Amino acid sequence: MIDLHYWPTPNGHKITLFLEEAGLPYTIKPVNIGKGEQFEPAFLKISPNNRMPAIVDKAPADGGEPISVFESGAILQYLAEKTGRFLPADLRGRTTVMEWLFWQVGGLGPMLGQNNHFNRYAPEKIPYAIDRYVRETHRLYGVLDKRLEGRDFIAGNDYTIADMAAYPWTVSHENQGMNPADFPNFKRWFERIRERAATQRAYAIADTIEGKLDASSDEEARRNLFGR
Repeated sequence: MIDLHYWPTPNGHKITLFLEEAGLPYTIKPVNIGKGEQFEPAFLKISPNNRMPAIVDKAPADGGEPISVFESGAILQYLAEKTGRFLPADLRGRTTVMEWLFWQVGGLGPMLGQNNHFNRYAPEKIPYAIDRYVRETHRLYGVLDKRLEGRDFIAGNDYTIADMAAYPWTVSHENQGMNPADFPNFKRWFERIRERAATQRAYAIADTIEGKLDASSDEEARRNLFGR
């Protein structure tokens, strides 16, 4: 059994996508980041960067004590290795998936996150920042669109953790100022993943989480998300 410390954000969705695809038993442990629960000592023991998601695997492959993993990319890699799924075993295939996983955690996620922040949450509109991050978002969508030319998924014809990492960050493409029609390969990929039964189950989980706050209007949420 896996405990998933979760909140319905793009990084949280990455892990439910994997768990639903793999059929692993897991329990949701909500971490209300708007209320500052990511700073509680018990959570910091498993996620010292005070970010979710994090997992605790109570039945690790080595048969030892429960193991905790933080950082969404590391969690995806851990789960893929645990199950032997969604990460190729051959050197070249694995290397390709890891390249694109790191592309997401190092570029796509942070840049789209800044786009979202300066467009929706920043206390003042800063045209330079908005323009910078919208332009970078557009560039990254272009990189993804070009990569998907002639491929069903990022690493080829198989669905992998690279896709699970990237997809949740593109769900809010309209809020990011992106038009899928400008990126036809991306559009096909996005719709292909959205239609997967496991994707629909994963996103349905978000609707069951109580206490979601609107950081654009809730001052407590703003302090906990941006001010600590």
